[in-house]
Amino acid sequence: MNNPVNPFKRALAQKQLQIGLWLGLASPYTTEICAGAGFDWLLIDGEHAPNDLNSILAQLQAIAGYPASHAIARVPVGHGHVGTALIKQYLDLGVQTILVPMVDTAEQARAVVQAARYPPQGIRGMAGARASRWGRIADYALHANEQICVLVQAETRTALDNLDAIAAVDGVDGVFIGPADLSASLGHVGQPDQRQVRDAIENAFERIARAGKASGILMTDEALARHYIGLGGLFVAVGLDSALLARHSAALAASYRDTAP
Repeated sequence: MNNPVNPFKRALAQKQLQIGLWLGLASPYTTEICAGAGFDWLLIDGEHAPNDLNSILAQLQAIAGYPASHAIARVPVGHGHVGTALIKQYLDLGVQTILVPMVDTAEQARAVVQAARYPPQGIRGMAGARASRWGRIADYALHANEQICVLVQAETRTALDNLDAIAAVDGVDGVFIGPADLSASLGHVGQPDQRQVRDAIENAFERIARAGKASGILMTDEALARHYIGLGGLFVAVGLDSALLARHSAALAASYRDTAP
């Protein structure tokens, strides 16, 4: 059995645009529906969604039947002892690409990379878990580091101040700008399309590109999503499963409210 190649990491290295969808419903059933929709990647959210290791595993198994869509998982925290342990557990489940929130410094970014790498490049603990197909991939540990993709989130004023250093960290494959938290940090809560926030995001994209790394964002406004793609965004999420269900179910109900009895 061969060590699986990470197609998402390869696509970013080749500067190929990857369009994604955010999964927050914490259900393998709805995840499988989304896996067949045709997105390049699907983000299983462990930070703001009610996911645990078992529900993440079930969703990984659901996505596995649709190899055109790559599973990414966001850990709730990425640095410190708790973050190191969680990254190890996510990778042992078979996650090849992790997204780590609230990375404010280069030191935190380096700690994330270390947690995602086996020695001697890092400190990831050894285990014959699902990632190695329970030891059936005999040389998994020898090549796993090459296939792990590390994405860090810059979503505060502090992160923007340190962005050049964060993006320069060896082993960071991409930097994801979190528009919601960034807008709050800049004093514009709930206004990710505010001019100051947009200027900050555009400047961040330029700096990430100069560092030779991929930039990403979640943007449900189609015009803004296309705008950031035009600025060189390489991994762009364009919707959330929960928002799609909320919006379209409400629209369907509203379309029948004026129906005569």
